[in-house]
Amino acid sequence: MLSLGRRLYVRIYLALLLALGLTAALFATAWQLSPEKARTGANLDAFAEIASEALPPANASPAEQQAGLASWRPRADLTLYSAERSKLAEVGEALPPLDPAQTSSGWLGGRPPVFALQLEDGRWLVGARKHSPRRHLPMPGLAAALALIALAVGLAAFPVVRRLTRRLERLQQSVEALGAGQLSTRVAVEGNDEVAQLASSFNRSAAHIEILVQAQRSLLANASHELRSPLARLRMAVELLPAGTPSALQDEMTRDIAELDQLIAEILLASRLDATADDAPLREPVDLTALVADEATRAGAQLASAEITLYGDATLLRRLARNLLDNARRYGDGSAIDVTLRHVEGAISLSVCDRGPGVPEDEREKIFAAFYRLPGGRERDGGIGLGLSLVRQIARRHGGEVVCLPRAGGGSCFVVTLPQN
Repeated sequence: MLSLGRRLYVRIYLALLLALGLTAALFATAWQLSPEKARTGANLDAFAEIASEALPPANASPAEQQAGLASWRPRADLTLYSAERSKLAEVGEALPPLDPAQTSSGWLGGRPPVFALQLEDGRWLVGARKHSPRRHLPMPGLAAALALIALAVGLAAFPVVRRLTRRLERLQQSVEALGAGQLSTRVAVEGNDEVAQLASSFNRSAAHIEILVQAQRSLLANASHELRSPLARLRMAVELLPAGTPSALQDEMTRDIAELDQLIAEILLASRLDATADDAPLREPVDLTALVADEATRAGAQLASAEITLYGDATLLRRLARNLLDNARRYGDGSAIDVTLRHVEGAISLSVCDRGPGVPEDEREKIFAAFYRLPGGRERDGGIGLGLSLVRQIARRHGGEVVCLPRAGGGSCFVVTLPQN
């Protein structure tokens, strides 16, 4: 499972938001560096000229200054200062005092913004526009406006990005299913873009692979089946060998025929399991204890078992137990084989253990591949590399699994876990 930070749609979405944020930051920087401030200064200077003409002269009495300021009836709070920065008149709410460091007309900030005008005669007019009675909240600033734009774009972009990457996720799931052996897997073709073309290419490739694999399975199954007839004739010929034929030669030929017969049987079974992989498995009550006990007796193994019955395919389960026991007998160096069948945490566990040389850790998964043999394996051991592969196929067909584990004190244990019906 991919973490949220590694998912493609999250990365695309974050990249989009990052680009949007960078664009907003650049826009804000450009606005700050624009000649807007110069234009604002020009407007203030023009207003200062108008105020100088409209207000009483600087030598007028304070009462005249107050009357002149009040006669404007402005929609602003105003305070008039002398050139020495002493307050002469005031209209509306009190404003912050004029900063002694102020040397030219300009905005003093605040909310609402406060401006200071230096009149032609040296006086200062400080003012702030009153709030509109219809607006109870201040006008959002540039940062707030950009944040709202980014939020709107982000909310609108998420469904688009998610729709694109959801199709990619479905394509990924189909690829994984095909790789797991589900050759009939296809993906829906949506849209008319590159992702849709990729889905079409996948479907064509999957169909081609399915045809090739089905042809290979059919060829293998047919060839294996056709080999049965000449093999039967060979067996009959060995039995009809004339008297005086060396018994060692006859025994060797019998063993070779038996190995060929086993190979053909396992290839046929593997082909049948592959061909019916998508079919529902046969489910009939199976006395697993009696089945395993029968196979353990045939292999000369010791069995410790509880009374266990489950629903499944008796023929396949018998093959599973027989292959595990044959593997332990073949590679256990003549050691005793211990078989355990029991209930474990709501499941059924079948363990077949030996005291052989064991399986190296890096080979414990590889040995379940078809026709794989451990390095140094000898042909005279009789293994053909299909037995454990069939064990895994049968276990998985019943909803279970098989693993190879090291045994304490030396050797190996093959543990099959099957769900309890």
